[in-house]
Amino acid sequence: MEQKYIDLFDRYTHGSMLRREFLEKMASLAGSAAVASALLTKLENNYALAATVPEDDQRLAIETVGFETGRGSVSGYLTRMKQIEKAPGVIIVHENRGLNPHIKDVARRMALEGFLTLAPDYLSFSGGTPDDEDKARDMIAKLSGYDILTISEAAVAYLSTNPQSTGKVAAVGFCWGGGQVNQLAVAEPKLSAGVAYYGRQPAVDQVPNIQAAMLLHYAGLDDATNEGIAAYEKALKASGKTYQIYIYQGANHAFNNDTNAARYNKEAADLAWTRTVAFLKKYTTGAA
Repeated sequence: MEQKYIDLFDRYTHGSMLRREFLEKMASLAGSAAVASALLTKLENNYALAATVPEDDQRLAIETVGFETGRGSVSGYLTRMKQIEKAPGVIIVHENRGLNPHIKDVARRMALEGFLTLAPDYLSFSGGTPDDEDKARDMIAKLSGYDILTISEAAVAYLSTNPQSTGKVAAVGFCWGGGQVNQLAVAEPKLSAGVAYYGRQPAVDQVPNIQAAMLLHYAGLDDATNEGIAAYEKALKASGKTYQIYIYQGANHAFNNDTNAARYNKEAADLAWTRTVAFLKKYTTGAA
């Protein structure tokens, strides 16, 4: 797919234009509304492809749990391997489409790597993630930074005290969720490790507060997000933080999302996942 369509869709998904305006521009670029509609099916997520790890995988124990925040209960998708008595906790922070089938599948994948995995629904205070992705995006855009951080910190507390947890907790986030992992690392000294996939960077004056080891994945074609890399890395270096940064050349924003035909980059996704798992094991279990 031509990059111009992906770039336009990125502008739309990040809230810089309304759906009507987006569809009009797509039709103009494609030459007709019919062609634009066909292209849109490739740009949008197809959750029929989400079950890389089936929900009925007999190796896994899966449940929907509620955990308290002080502001109300949050729903979370909790996943672990049945054969492991205790495991480090990993929070999976979803994209700006909410807790959808793809993110649940990512949580199951992470559980199979030996982690107690919790994917919170950050729209819990608003009634939960709706089926309509555009509605979910609009709802997430209205969330306050306070509410988001309240949920993230409560997730850390929930996992660190869970009977099946070793007490160590890390977080992995994608797109919007990658930015929230950066913010959680700034605010939560108990976080052992943070992995941000193409996430917005925190303010540089907040970087000295980070205690977690940080792994930062970026897409080479993601110009908007990548503008903040240099300043973030400079601040991490100046503060003596533990971090790794990787840029995947030729990959688009959201390259890990295998339910999105236009963005998914298997080579980049597989390499980033291997690096992520090794990083999490190193900083939550001490395994090299």
